[in-house]
Amino acid sequence: MGYGSTGNILRVDLTHGSIQVDAFDEDFARRYPGGKALAGVILLRELRPGVDPLGPENVFVLAAGLLTGAPVATATRFTAAARSPLTGAYGESEAGGFWGPELKAAGFDAVVVTGRARQPVYLWIQDGQAEVRDARHLWGREPAEVQAAVRAELGDGQVRVLQIGLGGENAVRYAAITHELRHFNGRNGMGAVMGSKNLKAVAVRGHRRYLELAHDPQRLAELGRRLARQVKQHPQSWDLYEKGTPGLVGGLNAGGILPTRNFHAGAFEGAANLSWDAYEKELLIGRRSCYACAVRCKREVSLDDRYQVSSAYGGPEYEAVAAFGADCGVDDLQAVAKANELCNRYVLDTISTGATIAFAMECFEHGLIGPEDTDGLELRFGQAEAMLQAIEWIARRQGIGDLLAEGTRRAAAQIGGDAPMFAMQVKGQELPMHEPRGKANVGLGYAVSETGADHLVSVHDTLVQNPGSVAFQGAKPLGIIRALGARELNREKVEQYFIFENWVSLGKAIGLCYFGPAPRSYMQVEDVLDVVRATTGWDVTLEELLQAGERATVLARLFNVREGFSRQDDQLPERLFTPLEAGALTGVALSRNEFERALTDLYTLKGWDPATAAPSPERLRALGLDWAI
Repeated sequence: MGYGSTGNILRVDLTHGSIQVDAFDEDFARRYPGGKALAGVILLRELRPGVDPLGPENVFVLAAGLLTGAPVATATRFTAAARSPLTGAYGESEAGGFWGPELKAAGFDAVVVTGRARQPVYLWIQDGQAEVRDARHLWGREPAEVQAAVRAELGDGQVRVLQIGLGGENAVRYAAITHELRHFNGRNGMGAVMGSKNLKAVAVRGHRRYLELAHDPQRLAELGRRLARQVKQHPQSWDLYEKGTPGLVGGLNAGGILPTRNFHAGAFEGAANLSWDAYEKELLIGRRSCYACAVRCKREVSLDDRYQVSSAYGGPEYEAVAAFGADCGVDDLQAVAKANELCNRYVLDTISTGATIAFAMECFEHGLIGPEDTDGLELRFGQAEAMLQAIEWIARRQGIGDLLAEGTRRAAAQIGGDAPMFAMQVKGQELPMHEPRGKANVGLGYAVSETGADHLVSVHDTLVQNPGSVAFQGAKPLGIIRALGARELNREKVEQYFIFENWVSLGKAIGLCYFGPAPRSYMQVEDVLDVVRATTGWDVTLEELLQAGERATVLARLFNVREGFSRQDDQLPERLFTPLEAGALTGVALSRNEFERALTDLYTLKGWDPATAAPSPERLRALGLDWAI
């Protein structure tokens, strides 16, 4: 096509077994450049309001980004999207790895799945062709077995198999999707959507080189080589190579912003046992990468000790270490690694699983649930064996696991009493392991994110609070002119948030990992512009790219407005407005007045109605979304 896209969308109707290919043109690609943007426009246009997220009428989209598959480190991401069974809102989850680039190589930018198969099936896509195949023999089997069986059946060991596990089959509302056994579309329950459609897997194989899609392949290849060298020279990407995300534990604990015992405290007395030093000594056996990525932030672990942990399912990221460690009050790193492996085997989101168990532990300690509900299990903070048993029950929907598989919001409503106060969620999605009382804009992002609480909607405050930092210098071209304190939440901080939100959203549309572009990592703002220009031939400006990111966010917001969401849903858990109980920020709480004022300022800045949080017709016209008014 000459501008980074194949121009093709594969459509599969599982109810009728029909397959067709739709084409889109360059103007469409420039307005909706893949990933989050492409998924958003498809869902808004094609999904009827009010459908059951686990019913056949839900529309499931897999969409690669504009740059996904380019020979540039971190250009690997793709989006899975549908109406979320966890939140009832716009549902979306990104993953890196190898599947997105393979989809592009197979001739498609996106796959749109509708309907429901009568029996388990998998979708096989190869070089512009597709077919629906029987998967009854794969249902109920573990991901490693499924991947091996599909590759053997298709006679190709290089097939990329995107699949659900036991969690998706049993409609756990935060079930994830995995490929290569260690890359995950984790949040919003997209695995449950696949399971509800009897879609066990989507296998892909392609042989088209991305450079064939590029406007200036020689220039793009040169940029890729230069940027790969830049990875090793940049302190943040080098740190990610050395430690990955598990290296965050020590710093966050020292700063008093490591969520502990269901967000009661910001520091954990057992943090040293979960630190990078302990991780490297006890667990680490290697470093892994995504497609064409020099950052190599993935950790590979193995254990043959008190717990058996297979290296096949990767290793725990920071979110899993914190969720099953500090948030559940568990200081046993081996147990944390086992918890992560169980989630990966059953294909559950580690954040929501850990946070839901922490919620259950607090309910147990307050007598809202008891041994009669847990088959005698003492489900208390710090009880590693109870935590591991709870994961098994959730995946299988056994006993109290059936309730916890619904997520904290639904479980709290059923338990009653003070349980809703213990549910650390926004719009039904559990909070990631980052403390808003120490990162004010992270809290703002949790609240306004269309998918529910999400830590990857903007740039974290602590990263750019130091004017001398590499990250702050990298953010300057975006219009970030002054370093602000991490806990500030004034008008200037809201303006900073809005810029970063659009920049991060752009990354989700063009397929760049969060660990690629500045200020988080090695790829500077001008580098992103150069790569997009070489790929597409478009003389894009930074303003145009930021507007593309904003457009993708607005599409998701319009979806939620149509589903009845409003400002009242952009709220944080009450606990965040109460003081932290331990750590360097003991006694610190968010100010409700500051938070509400920041929401109003943000809506006004976005051109949204401050009362309803709905985008105005004027803003929609400015973004070229007249059709959505």
